[in-house]
Amino acid sequence: MNEKGKKLIYVFLLVLTAFIWGTSFVAQSLGADSVGAFTFLAIRSLIAVFALIPVMYFFVIRKKGKGAISFEAFKAGAVCGLFLFSASALQQIGIADTTTAKAGFITAMYVVLVPVICRIAGIPVPKKIWFCVLLTAAGLYFLCITESFTIDRGDPLIMLCALLFAFQIIAVNHYVKKVEPVLIAWFEFLVTAVLSGICMFLFEKVTREALDKGMPSIVFTGLFSSTIAYTLQIVAQKNINPTVACIIMSLESVFAALGGFVVLGEAMTTRELCGSFMIFAAIIISQLPRKKDGMSG
Repeated sequence: MNEKGKKLIYVFLLVLTAFIWGTSFVAQSLGADSVGAFTFLAIRSLIAVFALIPVMYFFVIRKKGKGAISFEAFKAGAVCGLFLFSASALQQIGIADTTTAKAGFITAMYVVLVPVICRIAGIPVPKKIWFCVLLTAAGLYFLCITESFTIDRGDPLIMLCALLFAFQIIAVNHYVKKVEPVLIAWFEFLVTAVLSGICMFLFEKVTREALDKGMPSIVFTGLFSSTIAYTLQIVAQKNINPTVACIIMSLESVFAALGGFVVLGEAMTTRELCGSFMIFAAIIISQLPRKKDGMSG
């Protein structure tokens, strides 16, 4: 398979990641109604840790031996896990004090933050991608914001969450060139599980009744949104520009809206359809070949 064909596969993996994240939103919201943010995050991440053990054994240890589990792998997972834990916790806490639409839009602003951070760090960002970033941001606004944009108490937390997600994406892009993607994912979830578990015991009261009520949602998001989607994100980012990856992953908002239409019967407005079209257009433009080398940015 040629280089262009391989890149299309990685683009598909990111689209699949966005699809899983978008369709998992309902389950995540239901789980948040039953248990605290740290409890939800701790159990969800722990499920991912155990689910990835056989994957790690068959695809890494059997091929490269136990030596593949190095300090570099732990460091990569620790850095990515710290950002993932912080961003996820802030998002879960902040969403209780703002609207879902605003939370979705503000979180997805990592699409704008990633290229800005990359530019400051000296990572090149093609001019075409800047246009795609702005088009995506506009599309997200039309898709998610349907009310007067006011500042609620949870908004600053969601803004900080978006910044931390941007750093998580950049950290993955940095370490995935040096460490096996599955190892990064496993250590990332392990660190997230430990940190959120500590916070759970310190700040939250966990009851058997609450766990029984929230467990189906936690298991679903643990297996699909964490184990599968975040691992696919890391695997795909090994061969995709981080800014382009952000644009593709912003499809999460589109799939969430489509999921509401298909599952809950929530009709999409003309405004939401326009926003979805703008995001799709940005993704297509970001993948058009450059004249210089015939490859996408």
